[in-house]
Amino acid sequence: MKDLIESTAREDFNKARKQAFFTQLFKAFSPEKRELLSLHEVREALRARGETYRGMQQVPLEKIVGSEGRYQDFTKQFLPRYEYLRHRWQSIDKAHLSDVILPPIKLYEIGDVYFVRDGNHRVSVAKSQGVKEIDAEVVRLDTEVPLEGDATREGLRRAVIEHERGRFYRRFKIRELLGDDADLTVSATGRYDELKSHVYGHKYYINEQNAVEIPLEDAIKSWYENVYSPIVRSIREAKLVARFPGRTETDLYLWIVKHWDLLKHRYGQDVPIEAAARDYSYRFGDGIITRILRRLGLKR
Repeated sequence: MKDLIESTAREDFNKARKQAFFTQLFKAFSPEKRELLSLHEVREALRARGETYRGMQQVPLEKIVGSEGRYQDFTKQFLPRYEYLRHRWQSIDKAHLSDVILPPIKLYEIGDVYFVRDGNHRVSVAKSQGVKEIDAEVVRLDTEVPLEGDATREGLRRAVIEHERGRFYRRFKIRELLGDDADLTVSATGRYDELKSHVYGHKYYINEQNAVEIPLEDAIKSWYENVYSPIVRSIREAKLVARFPGRTETDLYLWIVKHWDLLKHRYGQDVPIEAAARDYSYRFGDGIITRILRRLGLKR
């Protein structure tokens, strides 16, 4: 009986490793579809604010999407990616085959999903054996941004950007002051903080020229009409967005303003914004050949 369990556990691991290999092979060009999420990365992105002990629970295995420390050792389906996991994995599988009751795993709960604190191998074995739920000691992390069940790195990035966008729009009353046509969409986290600095910088500049401090609402409208919109018009006229796939006009606005400031320090204050936009595009944008290759799927 002992030899049979040993042989079965060995075959189970070999089968799991083979599945992991083919998962990585078939999804080679979509890494986020085969990778677990890093708890550290998620905590940083979602701005975890505190913890709440939730006690013992039965947790659906399909809702475990990441790990605190072993996220690189297993695929998104918790298949073992490396041979050095064999000894521990097989020992867990032998306990499972022998009906030995193992201690509950430890999980962090964020939104609708879970991350393994302790028990990655137990999760892997349970999933390979078709188990649907697992006993777990759960601690809930409270965050500003909700995390959904189909979480991926790209989904996480989009959720954080959308949260930051909503906060920025509410803080500066973008819809009320600028109308529904105002589109300040960005493609990366942290950029709404940069926009906020631009608004306050513009307000400070105007106040320097006036005896009475202007309201924030007036500064927002002035910034949008006299700073942001003229630069975006230059971006549109030069069709620069086409040279930066996946980026937005607001992304380019932020980059070009920074580049413009660099050029003015280097060549003097008379550098026009149009020249800064062209120079930035020339230095960092995709050329026609690169754009054709991207459309053909020959370049990422």
